[in-house]
Amino acid sequence: MQLDGRVALVTGGAEGIGRGIAKRFVDEGARVMIADLNAGQGEQTAKEIGACFVPCDVRTQASDAVASTIAAFGTLDVLVNNAWGGGELSRVENKTRAGFDSAFGVGFFGPYDAMRAAFPVMKAKGWGRIISMCSLNGVNAHIGSVEYNAAKEALRTLTRTAAREWAATGIVANVICPAAVSAALERVTATNPEIGEMAAATNPMGRMGDPYDDVAPVAVFLASEGARYLTGNTLFVDGGSHINGLAWAPELPA
Repeated sequence: MQLDGRVALVTGGAEGIGRGIAKRFVDEGARVMIADLNAGQGEQTAKEIGACFVPCDVRTQASDAVASTIAAFGTLDVLVNNAWGGGELSRVENKTRAGFDSAFGVGFFGPYDAMRAAFPVMKAKGWGRIISMCSLNGVNAHIGSVEYNAAKEALRTLTRTAAREWAATGIVANVICPAAVSAALERVTATNPEIGEMAAATNPMGRMGDPYDDVAPVAVFLASEGARYLTGNTLFVDGGSHINGLAWAPELPA
């Protein structure tokens, strides 16, 4: 029970990697608030795993989700920035400003608002954990998803900068770049099944990770007392995909 008595907020916790992390946190003794845009699915997930739920569009309501968590549990110990809004694969020249605005609203400004809102309570207690879910897509500049890549790399930089500035307060902030069966990947592979096959085939371990069994245990560690001296790091929980760079070259229309 590494998280016994801790309070955690997981954005985008209704499905995929967020759900896996939220469930593992509950199983490790944490009280968990799931924040998600999909109210029906969020309420169902919360019921199934023993968490609480707050509807949330992180583009405009991330700080409200933090406030709701503190109101429900009296404090906040762990913030997991996981929410993502999805997008379509297309070349750089075919992307739109609206797509970038949406990506940064969900993937960067939402986490920023949540971190700002969480900071006072974490600083006051001298203990806090920030975990930002970023991506190999950004690190390796995978084709077809430039708005996602850019938002995730911006979030990674935000998290590392906060780690540096907040280190003396007892707050540690780290990044996980996973290679797992996320909700976003499932949406892409629903119309492009070859992409899922490619991702698994090119992974050094020959498979994509499981959110609960492969990714969530690392998040538990980062949320625990054991991570007290680890901050500003990027952990690649990816079956080794980052070592030589994952080959990612889906066919994209010109």
